[in-house]
Amino acid sequence: MKKIKGASRYAKALLRNVGIDRAGQAIAELGSVNELMVKSKELRNFLVNPRFTTEERTGVIKALADKLKLSESTVTFILYLAEVGAIIGLAEILRIATSLYLETQKKARAIVMSPIEINKDREDVLKASLKRMTDRDVDLEYVIDPSLLGGILVKIGSTMYDTSIRGQLRLLKDELIKG
Repeated sequence: MKKIKGASRYAKALLRNVGIDRAGQAIAELGSVNELMVKSKELRNFLVNPRFTTEERTGVIKALADKLKLSESTVTFILYLAEVGAIIGLAEILRIATSLYLETQKKARAIVMSPIEINKDREDVLKASLKRMTDRDVDLEYVIDPSLLGGILVKIGSTMYDTSIRGQLRLLKDELIKG
């Protein structure tokens, strides 16, 4: 993921141009384009390389838009990013736009790491607990990490909640060292 100068500005422009009511769709569409750029080095190089003309890029992006069924506002945004050379930072722009969008919707995204898959009952309890803690609706993304002995790690934004056995042992060790 390449960071670009002004990623925040581009993310705000995206949300302003598509509107909050269609922002979720635009973010999802841009996510699919970003996935293609990650998977296809040729596509990424084509969109980034200044040797290709605007007309050539426009043709490829429109063909891509037809296959992916992208909205016109998303296509316009992608064309703009390609024209100004900011398309290389699409992942960073998406990360910021998603964060801003969730903020306006009073939602949060949580990454939950656990050693095993979490069942529906536990998921509901976890969501309710996180909603109380953050005062927001929480969308959960799961990562299975077999290296955790037990418990879970939850990351919401820059805050990490560690209830794993490893984390608890680390806290105990720190307490014992302090005396």
